[in-house]
Amino acid sequence: MRTVVIRVPATSANLGPGFDALGLALSLYDEVEAALTDEGGVRVTVEGEGAGEVDLGEGHLVVRAMRETFGRMGVPQPEGIRLRCRNSIPHARGLGSSSAAVCAGILAARALAGAEFSDDEVFALATEMEGHPDNVAPCLAGGLTVAWSDHTGAPHMVKLAPDERVRPVAVVPSTRLATETARGLLPKDVPHKDASFNAGRAALLIAALTQRPERGLLLAATEDRLHQNYRAPAMPASADLVERLRAVGVPAVVSGAGPTVLAFSTSDTQDLIAPEVGNDWHIQLMDVDPVGANVQFPETR
Repeated sequence: MRTVVIRVPATSANLGPGFDALGLALSLYDEVEAALTDEGGVRVTVEGEGAGEVDLGEGHLVVRAMRETFGRMGVPQPEGIRLRCRNSIPHARGLGSSSAAVCAGILAARALAGAEFSDDEVFALATEMEGHPDNVAPCLAGGLTVAWSDHTGAPHMVKLAPDERVRPVAVVPSTRLATETARGLLPKDVPHKDASFNAGRAALLIAALTQRPERGLLLAATEDRLHQNYRAPAMPASADLVERLRAVGVPAVVSGAGPTVLAFSTSDTQDLIAPEVGNDWHIQLMDVDPVGANVQFPETR
């Protein structure tokens, strides 16, 4: 029985102004142990997030990603698949749980099949399955990523190293929100002045995260006019928390499609976050994950 272990990080996309482009890998992980067997069928066990909720057969997202990857590589589908998932990334909270599952499945299939499938092909398939590259890029590469698609639709990314002083804080609610619901609230067109505003803020955010993660600079750099206000009706508590944190000087944004709020903690804001957060939220101080998805075979662990 061939077995591989994949560890994939949580991610936060957009980071305020970098809509569908910027992403950050976080030190919160799902771990998937995948094995191919001669026994037929699929068997999945899940511990932690998603236990008792997700499909435990062919419909499991990691299994679907594995199946798709075997097909793309042109190798026969295995007789049997066994998965053990140890999940820490909250589901439907804007922390990249689906991207993590997709990336884990693709990487597991590539490792187990031993077939040629380049990193670019992994990234392209993950983007295709997820629908956009902003979460899969940092999940695969780690660090801070800028992702885009060229005129053919092919995705690309650049990985940057955030300043070591950057400390993300995830403020996670008990409620969930589907990405499709949040994305459905966005208008087809936005004012030119808002697009120009976000372009400047996104550029400033790159500088702040990689060179000068100062409170005032991060506060200005995380301003957004393209998506958060439009999505606020779907997550009023998150929108209110972002507003309250920013009012006391904490650089805060909606993480991905929400409803998690991501704040950047600096030496002079650490004591300002907790007083603004109620009992329905879980505060998690994290680091930036520098390496992204990790593939190990049990004998090397």
